[in-house]
Amino acid sequence: MTDSPISSRQNPHVKAVARLREHSERNALKLFLIEGLRELSRALAARKNMVAEIYFCPALFKNATGAATLLTTAQRHGITLRELSKGAFEKVSGREGADGLLGVARMWDVSLENLTLPENPLVLVVEALEKPGNLGALFRTADSAGCAALLCCDAVADVFNAGVVRASQGAVFALPCAVASAEAVAAFLAKNKIAVFAAAPNATKRYWEADWRGATALILGSEKNGLSAFWLERSGVETLSIPHAGISDSLNVGVAGSVCLFEAVRQRTLANEDAPETRCAT
Repeated sequence: MTDSPISSRQNPHVKAVARLREHSERNALKLFLIEGLRELSRALAARKNMVAEIYFCPALFKNATGAATLLTTAQRHGITLRELSKGAFEKVSGREGADGLLGVARMWDVSLENLTLPENPLVLVVEALEKPGNLGALFRTADSAGCAALLCCDAVADVFNAGVVRASQGAVFALPCAVASAEAVAAFLAKNKIAVFAAAPNATKRYWEADWRGATALILGSEKNGLSAFWLERSGVETLSIPHAGISDSLNVGVAGSVCLFEAVRQRTLANEDAPETRCAT
């Protein structure tokens, strides 16, 4: 822990952390930012060796007891702690109403080649999502729905963007994730014999009419353009729609994902409840 707070906004550490808000800097250094007590706590719980440094400002703490516990845990794990003045922390923070805690963390491998799935998985696939908040919210939803993985194909929003981390509420640390091309993701799904459903507003089949009980992937398209022809015209991909009244022609991608994934949860839960019990012979 630093002996005295870093107060200069021009301090090399402060400037280096601030640069990690840029996609190119994150990729070059393989480092990213985690801001907030909840997110940092979940990062430490999920991946012990991920967080390299924590910058903190006691004047901004909203939960002093929680912050003290986090810093004690971090110090025990050998994580470097650096105290900042309020002004210096505001230079590195990306939040309004910051709580005085920000971590620098190491990226982990998100290649598709190293991803393994359990039996009968439910998988969420997103194509070219643009908004970090939507991607983060879908991480949170997929984690809540018990998805085995989230696959990003032709990614626009960066998985390691601080906005994704925040909107996921730390689910990005717990849910297996891979980033690849659409072609690679399609081959992966086929190899693993996963049925593919694509959300499309013009589909005639409703989302509740699909059978979500087996190994299944839901594919969602970008906020601006929806799914590409690669998926919509691909053999073996079944399109599904969510009917709705009113003047809008589509739902927010995060809302659409939640509706479909929790229909899958409903069907899978009922299937497990209806399954006959197996008894061991004695």
